[in-house]
Amino acid sequence: MKLKALLLLAGLAPLFTQAQLLQTKEQFTRADSLRGTLTPLRTCYDINYYHLDVKFDIANKAISGSNLFRFTATQNFNKLQFDLFDNLKIEKVVYKGKSIPFTREFNAVFVTFPNTIQKGFHDEFTVLYSGNPREAKNAPWDGGVQYRTDSLGKPWVATACQGLGASVWWPTKDHQSDEVDSMLISISVPNGLKDVSNGRLRKVTPLKDGYTRYDWFVGNPINNYDVAANIADYAHISDTYNGEKGKLTLDYWVLPYNLEKAKKQFDANVKPMLKSHEHWFGPYPWYEDGYKLVETPHLGMEHQSAVAYGNHYRNGYLGRDLSGTGWGLKWDYIVIHESGHEWFGNNITTKDIADMWVHEAFTYYSESLFTETYYGKQAGQEYVNGSRLNIQNDRPIVGPYGVNHEGSGDMYAKGGVLLNQVRTIINDDAKWLAILRGLNKTFYHQTVTGDQIIAYINKEAGTDLTPVFNQYLHYKTLPVLEIATVRGQMGARWITDERGFNMPVRIRTKGGEYQYIKVSNRWGALGLSGATKDNIEVDTFNYYIGVLID
Repeated sequence: MKLKALLLLAGLAPLFTQAQLLQTKEQFTRADSLRGTLTPLRTCYDINYYHLDVKFDIANKAISGSNLFRFTATQNFNKLQFDLFDNLKIEKVVYKGKSIPFTREFNAVFVTFPNTIQKGFHDEFTVLYSGNPREAKNAPWDGGVQYRTDSLGKPWVATACQGLGASVWWPTKDHQSDEVDSMLISISVPNGLKDVSNGRLRKVTPLKDGYTRYDWFVGNPINNYDVAANIADYAHISDTYNGEKGKLTLDYWVLPYNLEKAKKQFDANVKPMLKSHEHWFGPYPWYEDGYKLVETPHLGMEHQSAVAYGNHYRNGYLGRDLSGTGWGLKWDYIVIHESGHEWFGNNITTKDIADMWVHEAFTYYSESLFTETYYGKQAGQEYVNGSRLNIQNDRPIVGPYGVNHEGSGDMYAKGGVLLNQVRTIINDDAKWLAILRGLNKTFYHQTVTGDQIIAYINKEAGTDLTPVFNQYLHYKTLPVLEIATVRGQMGARWITDERGFNMPVRIRTKGGEYQYIKVSNRWGALGLSGATKDNIEVDTFNYYIGVLID
């Protein structure tokens, strides 16, 4: 068959070939497996509580302190693994008042107990450590501890470690599948500075050595990379929001000379964000711990109940609209996006970073929904459509499992576009709203797999969308809709990597109304009255696909 017309969307990768199916496999190491794999030495215990107590020696870029692990044994064992980067020194591991032996391999630490800990038993140990944690090279993307000074020359320090791992600066069971149930974070900083961490401030204690300790308590489950220390000469703004679960405290910690700018920018963005996100996703998940924005020297991170903010009090993404439509300049990207992670990423956390699309696709999509809330559905659709400018189609969105490795950065824009496409396929906005809210209710404060999220959407939508998700998440190429005259009549099929692919698509003749046409990998009649190759129009505004017309 000779292809006479080819319509491809801007940014669409070339049509797939057999050569493209032979992806170059990345090489992983023993260290990657120790970090990313759930072995019996990790699954043998369920972490219940941490007390992280750390002193920041900012002048020497050093830290020292301890972390208490309280856990429940899920099986009989006498040895377990926790994690701490190997450039940090473990002074000792203490169990029942005595030091116990440990060994280290890369960033994994293996502790041997003097007796077998029985399944169901509650126990604890403490790790004392010190050293110079890795300094962030380009926070938050290449993270660690970021040391900066503010414009008055005062120290300004922040942690950011998603992907890299919280064990870059504190000892922890560094795997997303096991979130601690609650946590006390005690950060000691030089006098004249303040620490702002997750949860609620319980106590401020002056110490005798020129330091002050700030005790923050998190009363909900929290993933490791969300635990944060933010240190500066902060000023404080407080407010409240009457949300779906009652009164929510709002606290903003900013540099003193930015106080007025912060009041103006946060007043314009935070409450509208909460109204929109609660409408689409359900109640804010952390009423007990409050909502905070903390000014940081890096752009931003979704640190639970203490969202890092570094967008310089400007709308857009550092003043730019990532969608190219103009809609993204009407609101503060970091406030809207990073706060969206309180629902997807923090409330719902993936067990493996390979499924990080669950965090980023839904949160990227929240930007479109926010736009829709305040400027109408068409505006929201234009925003998500414009976001295709950022799609690379370079590699699969889902990464390899068990090695702490994420997939393509397309999990953001392409993931958001995919979700909007799923909404189009379902074609029932009330049902779609119920699905989004239902996800956060069903998986409230849980860790999940990507497959669980897809299964839930399938169940509530009443249709199996698994082949659609698989094509967009597991392959870099897009589905191509081929329309041609076959045996004397107009027919259509999908060309895809995913076998058994089927997806209804909106097609019309010029000037007519769009109709949903069922199309699979097999040729089938188009079933569109009056359709010819010259008057067919495919909805490529709501569908991110390629189209071939013969």
